[in-house]
Amino acid sequence: MNNHNLSRITHFLHEVGMLKRTPRTGYQFLGTGSENVAEHSFRAAVIGYILAGMAGADRSKTVFMCLFHDLHESRVGDMNYVNRIYNQTNDRRALADALEGTGLEDEILELFDDLEDVKSKEASLAQDADQLDLILNLKEQQDLGNKYAVKWLEYAVKRLRTSEGKALGKQILETDHTDWWFNGPDKSWWVRKNGKQ
Repeated sequence: MNNHNLSRITHFLHEVGMLKRTPRTGYQFLGTGSENVAEHSFRAAVIGYILAGMAGADRSKTVFMCLFHDLHESRVGDMNYVNRIYNQTNDRRALADALEGTGLEDEILELFDDLEDVKSKEASLAQDADQLDLILNLKEQQDLGNKYAVKWLEYAVKRLRTSEGKALGKQILETDHTDWWFNGPDKSWWVRKNGKQ
Protein backbone atom coordinates (compact mmCIF):
# COMPACT_ATOMS: atom_id res chain seq x y z
CA MET A 1 0.00 0.00 0.00
CA ASN A 2 1.48 3.34 -1.00
CA ASN A 3 1.46 6.61 0.95
CA HIS A 4 -1.34 7.98 -1.22
CA ASN A 5 -3.62 5.14 -0.15
CA LEU A 6 -2.62 5.58 3.49
CA SER A 7 -3.35 9.28 3.22
CA ARG A 8 -6.79 8.61 1.71
CA ILE A 9 -7.51 5.93 4.31
CA THR A 10 -6.56 8.39 7.05
CA HIS A 11 -8.95 10.97 5.58
CA PHE A 12 -11.64 8.29 5.36
CA LEU A 13 -11.13 7.26 8.99
CA HIS A 14 -11.48 10.88 10.11
CA GLU A 15 -14.67 11.04 8.09
CA VAL A 16 -15.96 7.85 9.72
CA GLY A 17 -15.36 9.58 13.05
CA MET A 18 -17.92 12.21 12.04
CA LEU A 19 -20.60 9.58 12.56
CA LYS A 20 -19.99 9.89 16.32
CA ARG A 21 -21.15 13.51 15.97
CA THR A 22 -23.98 12.91 13.50
CA PRO A 23 -27.26 12.64 15.41
CA ARG A 24 -30.09 10.35 14.39
CA THR A 25 -32.76 12.95 13.78
CA GLY A 26 -35.94 10.97 14.44
CA TYR A 27 -35.60 11.48 18.17
CA GLN A 28 -36.31 15.19 17.70
CA PHE A 29 -39.82 14.21 16.62
CA LEU A 30 -40.21 11.49 19.25
CA GLY A 31 -39.35 14.04 21.93
CA THR A 32 -37.11 11.76 24.02
CA GLY A 33 -34.01 9.68 23.51
CA SER A 34 -30.93 10.34 21.45
CA GLU A 35 -28.40 8.40 19.45
CA ASN A 36 -25.67 9.13 16.95
CA VAL A 37 -25.10 7.22 13.73
CA ALA A 38 -21.97 5.45 15.05
CA GLU A 39 -23.85 4.13 18.10
CA HIS A 40 -26.65 2.92 15.87
CA SER A 41 -24.28 1.18 13.44
CA PHE A 42 -22.44 -0.60 16.25
CA ARG A 43 -25.52 -2.21 17.79
CA ALA A 44 -26.99 -2.94 14.35
CA ALA A 45 -23.80 -4.87 13.56
CA VAL A 46 -24.13 -6.91 16.76
CA ILE A 47 -27.79 -7.59 15.97
CA GLY A 48 -26.81 -8.59 12.42
CA TYR A 49 -24.30 -11.09 13.79
CA ILE A 50 -27.01 -12.66 15.95
CA LEU A 51 -29.63 -12.74 13.19
CA ALA A 52 -27.20 -14.28 10.70
CA GLY A 53 -26.40 -17.01 13.21
CA MET A 54 -30.11 -17.67 13.75
CA ALA A 55 -30.67 -17.88 9.98
CA GLY A 56 -27.56 -19.88 9.10
CA ALA A 57 -26.44 -16.99 6.88
CA ASP A 58 -22.99 -15.49 6.31
CA ARG A 59 -22.26 -13.64 9.56
CA SER A 60 -19.35 -11.63 8.20
CA LYS A 61 -21.29 -10.33 5.22
CA THR A 62 -24.26 -9.41 7.39
CA VAL A 63 -22.12 -7.66 10.00
CA PHE A 64 -20.19 -5.71 7.37
CA MET A 65 -23.43 -4.57 5.76
CA CYS A 66 -24.67 -3.35 9.14
CA LEU A 67 -21.38 -1.70 9.99
CA PHE A 68 -21.15 0.20 6.70
CA HIS A 69 -24.85 0.81 5.96
CA ASP A 70 -24.88 4.45 7.09
CA LEU A 71 -21.31 5.54 6.23
CA HIS A 72 -22.67 7.90 3.59
CA GLU A 73 -24.37 9.90 6.37
CA SER A 74 -21.01 11.47 7.21
CA ARG A 75 -21.64 13.51 4.05
CA VAL A 76 -25.44 13.68 3.72
CA GLY A 77 -26.51 13.52 7.37
CA ASP A 78 -29.29 11.41 8.83
CA MET A 79 -32.72 12.18 7.42
CA ASN A 80 -35.72 10.91 9.31
CA TYR A 81 -38.83 9.58 7.59
CA VAL A 82 -40.50 13.01 7.36
CA ASN A 83 -37.34 14.60 5.91
CA ARG A 84 -37.24 11.89 3.25
CA ILE A 85 -40.64 12.94 1.90
CA TYR A 86 -39.21 16.28 0.82
CA ASN A 87 -35.49 15.70 0.35
CA GLN A 88 -33.39 13.32 -1.67
CA THR A 89 -29.73 12.49 -1.33
CA ASN A 90 -27.41 10.52 -3.54
CA ASP A 91 -26.26 8.10 -0.85
CA ARG A 92 -24.28 5.86 -3.19
CA ARG A 93 -22.38 8.80 -4.68
CA ALA A 94 -21.62 10.13 -1.20
CA LEU A 95 -20.25 6.74 -0.18
CA ALA A 96 -18.29 6.34 -3.41
CA ASP A 97 -16.74 9.79 -2.95
CA ALA A 98 -15.84 9.00 0.67
CA LEU A 99 -14.17 5.75 -0.41
CA GLU A 100 -12.38 7.09 -3.49
CA GLY A 101 -8.68 6.28 -3.46
CA THR A 102 -8.81 4.08 -0.36
CA GLY A 103 -8.78 0.74 -2.16
CA LEU A 104 -11.99 -0.16 -0.32
CA GLU A 105 -14.38 1.05 -3.01
CA ASP A 106 -15.35 -2.18 -4.77
CA GLU A 107 -15.94 -4.31 -1.70
CA ILE A 108 -17.92 -1.77 0.32
CA LEU A 109 -19.96 -0.49 -2.63
CA GLU A 110 -20.87 -4.09 -3.51
CA LEU A 111 -22.20 -4.56 0.04
CA PHE A 112 -24.05 -1.23 -0.16
CA ASP A 113 -25.69 -2.17 -3.48
CA ASP A 114 -26.74 -5.58 -2.18
CA LEU A 115 -28.21 -3.99 0.93
CA GLU A 116 -30.07 -1.27 -0.98
CA ASP A 117 -31.53 -3.73 -3.50
CA VAL A 118 -31.99 -6.49 -0.88
CA LYS A 119 -30.37 -9.02 -3.20
CA SER A 120 -29.37 -11.59 -0.57
CA LYS A 121 -30.55 -13.20 2.65
CA GLU A 122 -27.79 -11.29 4.41
CA ALA A 123 -29.18 -8.01 3.07
CA SER A 124 -32.63 -8.85 4.46
CA LEU A 125 -31.07 -9.67 7.82
CA ALA A 126 -29.05 -6.44 7.81
CA GLN A 127 -32.20 -4.47 6.98
CA ASP A 128 -33.88 -6.14 9.96
CA ALA A 129 -30.90 -5.41 12.21
CA ASP A 130 -31.23 -1.73 11.29
CA GLN A 131 -34.90 -1.78 12.31
CA LEU A 132 -34.32 -3.87 15.44
CA ASP A 133 -31.87 -1.31 16.78
CA LEU A 134 -34.61 1.30 16.37
CA ILE A 135 -37.14 -1.06 17.99
CA LEU A 136 -34.84 -1.56 20.99
CA ASN A 137 -34.53 2.21 21.39
CA LEU A 138 -38.26 2.75 21.01
CA LYS A 139 -39.02 0.00 23.55
CA GLU A 140 -36.73 1.74 26.03
CA GLN A 141 -38.51 5.04 25.44
CA GLN A 142 -41.89 3.30 25.82
CA ASP A 143 -40.78 1.72 29.09
CA LEU A 144 -39.68 5.16 30.30
CA GLY A 145 -43.13 6.58 29.62
CA ASN A 146 -43.06 8.07 26.11
CA LYS A 147 -46.53 7.17 24.84
CA TYR A 148 -45.59 8.19 21.28
CA ALA A 149 -42.99 5.43 21.08
CA VAL A 150 -45.90 2.96 20.83
CA LYS A 151 -47.02 4.55 17.55
CA TRP A 152 -43.50 4.38 16.15
CA LEU A 153 -43.09 0.77 17.24
CA GLU A 154 -46.19 -0.24 15.30
CA TYR A 155 -44.61 0.86 12.01
CA ALA A 156 -41.05 -0.26 12.81
CA VAL A 157 -42.23 -3.82 13.54
CA LYS A 158 -44.10 -3.94 10.22
CA ARG A 159 -40.85 -3.17 8.38
CA LEU A 160 -39.21 -6.41 9.59
CA ARG A 161 -38.60 -8.80 6.68
CA THR A 162 -37.28 -12.11 8.02
CA SER A 163 -38.73 -14.72 10.35
CA GLU A 164 -35.64 -14.32 12.55
CA GLY A 165 -36.10 -10.55 12.73
CA LYS A 166 -39.79 -10.87 13.48
CA ALA A 167 -39.14 -13.39 16.26
CA LEU A 168 -36.51 -11.18 17.87
CA GLY A 169 -38.73 -8.12 17.46
CA LYS A 170 -41.60 -9.90 19.23
CA GLN A 171 -39.30 -10.80 22.13
CA ILE A 172 -38.03 -7.23 22.39
CA LEU A 173 -41.60 -5.94 22.70
CA GLU A 174 -42.31 -8.43 25.50
CA THR A 175 -39.16 -7.67 27.51
CA ASP A 176 -38.63 -4.78 29.91
CA HIS A 177 -35.50 -2.95 28.81
CA THR A 178 -34.03 -3.08 32.35
CA ASP A 179 -34.46 -6.82 32.95
CA TRP A 180 -30.86 -7.63 31.94
CA TRP A 181 -29.56 -5.53 34.83
CA PHE A 182 -31.19 -7.79 37.41
CA ASN A 183 -30.46 -11.13 35.73
CA GLY A 184 -27.38 -11.89 37.83
CA PRO A 185 -26.62 -15.30 39.31
CA ASP A 186 -27.27 -14.19 42.91
CA LYS A 187 -30.32 -11.99 43.66
CA SER A 188 -28.96 -11.21 47.12
CA TRP A 189 -26.25 -9.06 45.49
CA TRP A 190 -28.75 -6.22 45.25
CA VAL A 191 -29.08 -6.29 49.04
CA ARG A 192 -25.42 -6.98 49.86
CA LYS A 193 -24.04 -4.45 47.33
CA ASN A 194 -20.37 -5.12 47.88
CA GLY A 195 -20.72 -8.67 49.16
CA LYS A 196 -19.60 -7.85 52.71
CA GLN A 197 -22.92 -7.65 54.53
